[in-house]
Amino acid sequence: MSNDLGFTCSCCGAHHAELPMSYSTTAPDAWDPSFENDPDSMLSSDQCVIRGQHFFISGLIEIPVIGSQDVFSWGIWISLSRDNFSRALEVWNMEGRETEKPYFGWLSTELALYSEGTTDLKTNAHTRPIGKRPSIELEPTDHPLAVEQRTGITLDRVREIASAVLHPA
Repeated sequence: MSNDLGFTCSCCGAHHAELPMSYSTTAPDAWDPSFENDPDSMLSSDQCVIRGQHFFISGLIEIPVIGSQDVFSWGIWISLSRDNFSRALEVWNMEGRETEKPYFGWLSTELALYSEGTTDLKTNAHTRPIGKRPSIELEPTDHPLAVEQRTGITLDRVREIASAVLHPA
């Protein structure tokens, strides 16, 4: 999702017509392309298994944008226990799956924009209706990402994120 506010990039000085309101990763950080040939590993747009021992789902960390109806989101991966992953798969295409209790997991995506690491932050995955990625709730700590999720961010912060993502150091 993006809006038509646009922004002038603080890194390159160029004006970009749209301000992106979401970013995502295609795999958990632990994924390596060499796993593609491993019969006990798989990667789809929603789930990942590594060597039959590590289990992941993708989800969204949603952050309200202060003074706006917009929501900024990070598309990330979390690790789940074998049992929670099995249950998530069992109800993946089931009507009413949003009534599931949250699944505990560990954030498995490093978001380099945060000086404090994001990998292994405690999370809860809230299943939503079919076709919607789970909402990922961070443990309410003083980690900057958790604070942003609780309190929201400004459009200036969204622009700062866009500049940093477009021009990684």
